[in-house]
Amino acid sequence: MPKNNYKKIAVAIDFSEQSLNAFEQATELALQYDATLMLVNVVDTKSFGSISAYDLKYAEELKKENISKIENLKKTGLEAGVKEIETVVETGSPKGILTQLPDVSLIVCGATGLNPFEKMVLGSVAERIVRHAKCDVLIVR
Repeated sequence: MPKNNYKKIAVAIDFSEQSLNAFEQATELALQYDATLMLVNVVDTKSFGSISAYDLKYAEELKKENISKIENLKKTGLEAGVKEIETVVETGSPKGILTQLPDVSLIVCGATGLNPFEKMVLGSVAERIVRHAKCDVLIVR
């Protein structure tokens, strides 16, 4: 039996190549630990600057689109043999939401995401998760 017994593994998904690599790694870990896999996508409304009615409508459209994409990943995970997969699609701050997930024993995320500014700042979402998460964090490159 592995030293750490991860019961719930959350993976940050923004549909970038890095986050899809993180999904694959998290799927393998969920199988290894017989853990629940939680797929988490956050539509980053904090990067919009000022939030107008247009921005909120856009965020809701993006959220609907991402729910559909997350469901496809859930199907992939179930086909790989993961027994239980939860999905979370939220709007707001990815850093805030990802570090406040209840009952998560491991967070898996890519080193950088889609936001070009954040790539310049060494994947600030990943960095914030490492600093503020209350559980283990695995950064996938």
